[in-house]
This record gives sequence, structure tokens and C-alpha cells, in this order.
Amino acid sequence: MTIGVDLGGTNVRVGLVRNGVILHQRSKVLEQKDSLSATLTQLMDLIRPFIEPAVSSIGIGVPSVVDIEQGVVYNVANIPSWEEVALRDILEKEFDIPVFVNNDVNCFILGEHQFGMAQGYRSAVGMAIGTGLGSGIIADNQLYTGSNCGAGEIGLLPYLDKNIESYAAGDFFEVVHGTTAREANQAALQGDEKALSLWKEFGKHFGNAVKVVLYTYDPEVIILGGSIAKAYPLFKSTMFESMSDFAFPVTLRRLKIFQSENENIALLGAAALVRQLV
Repeated sequence: MTIGVDLGGTNVRVGLVRNGVILHQRSKVLEQKDSLSATLTQLMDLIRPFIEPAVSSIGIGVPSVVDIEQGVVYNVANIPSWEEVALRDILEKEFDIPVFVNNDVNCFILGEHQFGMAQGYRSAVGMAIGTGLGSGIIADNQLYTGSNCGAGEIGLLPYLDKNIESYAAGDFFEVVHGTTAREANQAALQGDEKALSLWKEFGKHFGNAVKVVLYTYDPEVIILGGSIAKAYPLFKSTMFESMSDFAFPVTLRRLKIFQSENENIALLGAAALVRQLV
């Protein structure tokens, strides 16, 4: 058995995993984020009840750049006290079992490849659409992270007057249009024409983000995750419309795009890190 940890800027979830099945899990709001010691204590207190003799390792996904070999995380999103944390060493010293650390979106696509919608595909990209836009990559059945765990950060590429994630993630609603994706989703589902138009506009921008993925990684399948992916039916049509000028039509015909169906997939991916890194 392994322990999977999905550490976010708001919540932390821990699960006991065996053969891709979560046997038990707990979740808590992350408190005192300005204090490194307080957040580490909370994290370890949440993990501790899951420690038992049959547990062989801990895998943890973190919203940051990670030195995978050393298990050090840098500038964790929305946790200001986590500027440089030797997370692997801290947890291994505390629990005396191997710890594996990676980026949370990498854990998302690893989970999908091992247990979810990307099973059976040799190449896949997971696009996590939330406040920002991150991507995780499977190439030749292996998780690809780049030399600094920064591969797939297409959201930070220049686009229009800002960058891609300013128009193809949560900021499109909050910064550009002064609302939230949740509010726009609820209004659109009630037939609000302005909200429906907003999602159509979003789809055009997101289609351009998908084209970047196709030109860069040419995957067999793309899996959409994150809170905004739940509204995929609202932006799917204009997304494909904006992709119609893609240079290689055969690529579009073969491409498969799925909406993630398992809210625990990043947790399962974190628990599966041991398979990739030992």
C-alpha cells in the first residue's frame, strides 16, 4: 500500500491506496499558510493516522516547481511560507519510509494514465484548468517533467496582451470579465445569454491553448481537469472551431479529448509516483 497526498493552496487531501483503489481518505483546509512550521505540522498530523507497517511509500503532489531528485519544492502556489522546502527529507525523517514528490498536474496526468481516461495511450497531456492553466505530459508511457519539472507550463506563454492562462483559465472570468467561472457556469446553465456568450469566447481562447499542446507534444489524447473543466460542454464547440485552422488536419481527426471523471485522480497519481521514480 502507498499513501497519496494532494496538497493544494487551499486544501490538503491524504489517502491510503492499494492497487489504484483509495481505501480511506481525509481532507482538511490548510491553515496558517504564512507559517512553514504550522503547515508542515498540519500536513504530518494528517498523514500520521495512515502510517502502518504495510505502507511502503508516500507520494505527494504539490502546486509548484519541484527538484524531483532531491524532493525540494519551490514557491508553492498560494502557500507563501513554502518558498524552498526540502519536503522529501522532512517527511522521510518523520515517517522513516520513502517519499516521492512531484508537481500536482504531473500527478493528475499520471493518475489518468495509470487508472483513468488515458489508460492504453502511449502519449497523453493533462490540462488542469483552474485559477491558472497547467499541463502534465506522458510520453512513450512515461511521465515527462523536463529537467526542472517545468515542462508543460504552456499557460505562461505570451498570448495577446498577457499570457495564455490569462484568457484560458480562471483569470479570463475574474480579471477580464469581473465574474467567476462558477457564477458564469451557473448562469449559463439557466440559459443566461451573456454567460453563454462568455463561455463561447472562452472556448476560442482555450482552443488556441490546445493548439499549442498539439504543436508541442502531439499527444494521442488530452484529458481536461480542474474546476473549469466541469463546464466543458459549454465551451467545447467553440474550442473545436478555433482549432479548425490547425496546420495538420489528420492530427485533429485522430485526437481524442476527454473530461476527467475521477475527482481523486491526482491523489491516485501521487500514490503512483513510486512506480515512476524508483
